[in-house]
Amino acid sequence: MRGKVWLIILVLLLLTSAAFAQEPAAAPPGFASWDEVLAQANGQTVNWYLYGGSDAINGFIDTFYAPLLAEEYGITLNRVPVADTVDAVNQVLSEAEAGVAADAGAVDLIWINGENFYTLRQADLLYGPWAQTIPNSALVDWDNPAINLDFGRPVEGYESPWSSAQFHFIYDSARIAEDDLPRSFAELTAWIEANPGRFTYIAPGPGGYMGTRFVKQIFFELSGGHDQWLGEFNPALYDEWAPQVWDLLNTWAPNLWRQGETYPANENELRDLFANGEVDFAFTQEISGASVYINDGRLPETARAFAFDANLIGDFNYVAIPANAAHKAAALVLANLILRPNLQAAHVLPENGFGLGFGIDVSRVTDDADRQVLADAAANLGPGAADPAELAAALVSDLAAEYQTRVEADWEANVLR
Repeated sequence: MRGKVWLIILVLLLLTSAAFAQEPAAAPPGFASWDEVLAQANGQTVNWYLYGGSDAINGFIDTFYAPLLAEEYGITLNRVPVADTVDAVNQVLSEAEAGVAADAGAVDLIWINGENFYTLRQADLLYGPWAQTIPNSALVDWDNPAINLDFGRPVEGYESPWSSAQFHFIYDSARIAEDDLPRSFAELTAWIEANPGRFTYIAPGPGGYMGTRFVKQIFFELSGGHDQWLGEFNPALYDEWAPQVWDLLNTWAPNLWRQGETYPANENELRDLFANGEVDFAFTQEISGASVYINDGRLPETARAFAFDANLIGDFNYVAIPANAAHKAAALVLANLILRPNLQAAHVLPENGFGLGFGIDVSRVTDDADRQVLADAAANLGPGAADPAELAAALVSDLAAEYQTRVEADWEANVLR
């Protein structure tokens, strides 16, 4: 049953999609054909800059992608871990300022989305448009605004999806009964007051993007809904509701872990507090919920994921190629590889440690064996996964990148200080 419901959430996350394969567009810019891409890629090293804080994700990349790139394409994968995606963005910006020649940049591929994508796009420092020219782009529903818009900004072929995610929560069913879980920020406020010291959240800011997302969701609830926040940045709307958000968070502070004097910097720190029994909730964006961490021993077997009734942000994440990348061909091959159905299925399975959702539209997969692999993966998310129907009911999209910057700066000024 879980597998069937998960297929429903996939449809909702991907919105509406046609069950047919679309033909990729012409060859990527600078190449006459995909065969030329493959020929140039052979013997190259692709330098993939991405968040390095997850041992599970790092291990997945090294286990699943690196051998295939070497065996099938003669490409060496050099995974370059960064503390935050902005570090990779700053590398590209610095090279541009220093006049590094085209095709001589250090960064070939970046795991990216949101304001980081927008920064490089505005600076005209991304290669493209290429995303709809790789063969496996036929498996992506490019008509879907959840795909072709990133934080409200048009993708326009300058980045290609890798996986999907949705914010939700982890609790320990041995400590808290399911019926006692808060299902809104109003209920969470009451829970925090009744359980002093047992809740905290991630500090919004660089490295704390899940904390930023957590706070943005409070804006939606207090203001009466998500839809009014869509589109271009609306400073008047933000200024109307921000003081109420900061007031709410400040009323929480005396009853937070350590009285709100300090906050975990990222999801790993929050998860460790939860695992150690210091707080009763952790955050996750993984479709497999707590299952990945149950499997690797970081969380107890009684850990479970759950969703609020509304206003939980979900989106896609992408890979992009800098305009001055030295190994564009190898980067294109890697971007195409990660969309393979069997590899998409592998990254969903909690035992493989990645745990995020599909980046492709499963209805566009025509091979029967691939379709079965995807269905089997969707049916085996593990006991720590949230009810997919609850996630689907709560799903909303993220916002224009300017909100991210304002929330982070204003939270520090009005709450942390």
